[in-house]
Amino acid sequence: MPQTLAQKILQAHTDEAVRSDGQIVQCRVSMVLANDITGPLAIKSFRGMGAEKVFDKDKIALVMDHFTPQKDIDSANQVLISRKFAEEQGITHYYEGGDCGVEHTLLPEQGLVGPGDLVIGADSHTCTYGGIGAFATGMGSTDIAAAMALGETWLKVPPTIRVNIRGEMPRWLRGKDLMLLLIGAIGVDGALYKALEFGGPVIDALDVEGRLTMANMAIEAGGKAGLFAVDAQTRAYCAEHGPGLDMELAADPDAVYERVVDIDVTGREPVVACPHLPSNVKPVSEVGDTPIQQVVIGSCTNGRISDMRDAAAVLRGRKVDKKVRCIVLPSTPTVWKQCLKEGLMEVFMDAGCIVGPCTCGPCLGGHTGILGDGERAVATTNRNFKGRMGSLSSEVYLASPVVAAASAVAGKVASPDAL
Repeated sequence: MPQTLAQKILQAHTDEAVRSDGQIVQCRVSMVLANDITGPLAIKSFRGMGAEKVFDKDKIALVMDHFTPQKDIDSANQVLISRKFAEEQGITHYYEGGDCGVEHTLLPEQGLVGPGDLVIGADSHTCTYGGIGAFATGMGSTDIAAAMALGETWLKVPPTIRVNIRGEMPRWLRGKDLMLLLIGAIGVDGALYKALEFGGPVIDALDVEGRLTMANMAIEAGGKAGLFAVDAQTRAYCAEHGPGLDMELAADPDAVYERVVDIDVTGREPVVACPHLPSNVKPVSEVGDTPIQQVVIGSCTNGRISDMRDAAAVLRGRKVDKKVRCIVLPSTPTVWKQCLKEGLMEVFMDAGCIVGPCTCGPCLGGHTGILGDGERAVATTNRNFKGRMGSLSSEVYLASPVVAAASAVAGKVASPDAL
């Protein structure tokens, strides 16, 4: 039968015939992921089920990125549990310290995930890897423990929503805007347990890092996965960051979709997701004079080198407003070093930014940029729920790096065109 991208990838990882949406299939996994928050829970379950050895030490990644550098005794002990387990099991891909970065930037960058893979992670934003054509999804720590032991997991074949994006891409629109426009249109539950499959002329022209940003936020629409076809751009990215694969992967032309969503970006201006939902999306011009106290540029959504370049292009020759703290967190050491090489760090520091380590940090209200009572932030992160970045009375506006940088200069939610 004609297959969607999701169906094709699942078919490649199961011995069963994938015939219909809703079907339960047992699948072999390509990579299993956990971090310093979820890893210890998975390890506890792994031991509790009587498992002794992981199924493949090369197909498990433990990335210490959320509360690191360790901010307190509890977070240090979480890392200690993961480190001891990695040593005991001989896990190849354990990341802590100077070689560590934000997991969902790090794994594609290191070539540990790729097109056609089936990746599961104890983190909801594991869906990021759909940007390079992998079926990737988040699961609970107990499921991750079972997969670490068995190398398999079960999945329900998700229905697919096809998202076609067309039109002329405006100067300041980015992948983040495209995803926010979609979430604003269908809502935070509009793709509940469905695969989002992206296509159309705008997507064909979008670079891989922009695609990774979009796939990252599939879960913000309730999606099980966010998927992009494997094309020349994907192959070039994978060749740069790993062994590379000479493959094509796309849905069949006559694949059946549950729904088709068409978005025309011609004439669109940059948008933000206003508090307290990623679906509360408005054009920047409609937000009004909304003063802010913090800007965060980084995270698994927008901490890649293209994001740093975008932010630096806006900040170059300008100063961050004195009432704003602008925190820049490149998401991996490779991104950090490339920023140094290109002179971006000098741009950030000359503008008055605070440049920090490769960490999730403020995104989840962990550290390195917590909001106080009544404070507002513009952030390139993926969630803006009440209290997400600190105080329950604080507010977070989600935006692209160019809007975040412009807002840091303006001292309020602003587009680069306003500077």
